[in-house]
Amino acid sequence: MPTKTTKKTAAVAASRSAEAESALKELFVDELKDIYWAEKHLAAALPKMIKGATSADLKQTITTHLEETKNQVTRLESVFASINEKATAKKCLAMEGLLKEATELLSDTDKGTEVRDVAIISAAQKVEHYEIASYGTLRTLAGTLGYSEAQSLLDETLAEEKNADSLLTQVAENYVNEAAAAEVAE
Repeated sequence: MPTKTTKKTAAVAASRSAEAESALKELFVDELKDIYWAEKHLAAALPKMIKGATSADLKQTITTHLEETKNQVTRLESVFASINEKATAKKCLAMEGLLKEATELLSDTDKGTEVRDVAIISAAQKVEHYEIASYGTLRTLAGTLGYSEAQSLLDETLAEEKNADSLLTQVAENYVNEAAAAEVAE
């Protein structure tokens, strides 16, 4: 949902110096570059999670989000274009760490088990929560900077990330967690 511009917000925006606006835009663009890198690398990592998953529901949920992630990369390119910036990526240390942890969780759990599915859901939700925080911040900054098109595009992605998180929770609560609890360790 786009942020509302209040009289106070408009007054603050009008009183900002060009230097402050420039510094905020620089931060905004830097954060866009960060999430652009993150989405591209997530798109490369999700097939490994799909391959490692046992539950058909989990495979489908992640497959659907993989397609959304590819669209989100394209949408981010539109955000860059809407503010007259070149779409470039800057290494995202947070996503790098989250994806490394996901790889470790896959290697630390047995193939074909529901426990592995729980680990995949855990890793995927950590990624979603990072993305939700990032897109929420970016959407708000876009509004503050007066980038209404960027704000709308970022809001669309934020809604998708929240939905992906919700779907992962449903898969966990509807089947996977209980099935994992019933598994006998080998």
